[in-house]
Amino acid sequence: MFTGAMVAMITPFQDGDIDWQTLDEVIRFQLENGIDAIVPVGTTGECPTLTHEEHKKVIERVVKTVGGKVPVIAGAGSNSTAEAIELTAFSKKVGADATLQVCPYYNKPTQEGFYQHFKVISEEIDLPMVLYNIPGRCGAGLTPQTVARLAELDNIVAIKEATGSLDQASEIASLCDITIISGDDSLTLPLASIGGKGVISVVANIIPADVKAMTDAILEGDFTTALKWHKKLFMLCKSMLTLATNPIPIKAAMAMLNMSSEELRLPMTPLEDSKKAILRQTLKDYGLLD
Repeated sequence: MFTGAMVAMITPFQDGDIDWQTLDEVIRFQLENGIDAIVPVGTTGECPTLTHEEHKKVIERVVKTVGGKVPVIAGAGSNSTAEAIELTAFSKKVGADATLQVCPYYNKPTQEGFYQHFKVISEEIDLPMVLYNIPGRCGAGLTPQTVARLAELDNIVAIKEATGSLDQASEIASLCDITIISGDDSLTLPLASIGGKGVISVVANIIPADVKAMTDAILEGDFTTALKWHKKLFMLCKSMLTLATNPIPIKAAMAMLNMSSEELRLPMTPLEDSKKAILRQTLKDYGLLD
């Protein structure tokens, strides 16, 4: 359930509301292209600007539309432990297969605070949990030692590593056998070199089959083929990470490809025109636009 190509799915908007029809179309596109799992309402899904009710409705809609064809790993994290428990309980109730649990943000817990936060969630709700370590968004992150402690708990099965540090991931791999998943598209193959098993991918919103081709090669131990895919994917992946804050570039790309509107919710703003020109050229170079 926690290996391969997993899409960090956008939440499409239209005129300020969630565009449910496009949400269903995005899911069908992913299923048709062989994605291994769908991860709604994470960073890419703009969970910070969804109301709690919208957040829950998206999880429920994704589970229903996927219909058990692939696992759904629902974003259910919060900087409030009680709120994370509530979202996790809801995710289980509506049939999600697992949850993605981001490190508590803004309040900057100690390592013991991180440990107790995730421990309580895992004990309260019997549902597999993927830790999400992204200190650049959260202000603080998990140390490898804390990850190793958490890996001893039954429900904690994987970690989405978005620190950008191979040393961090290597130390985690040396301390425990938790499944390591890349949280940065451009680092999926480098992380695989120290035992990574796949990616929760932003760029898979537009090219799921290509991301899966790379992760399939990784899981088969065919690193020659995986490297070819890495080189093909790299510039597109970097554009999604560096032109602006995620999910601004991926929404702009999906609008260019007529897959979704580029609409975001404040404080996120559309990609600047000068950067749209760069992104459009990147999509052309990849072969996605004429």
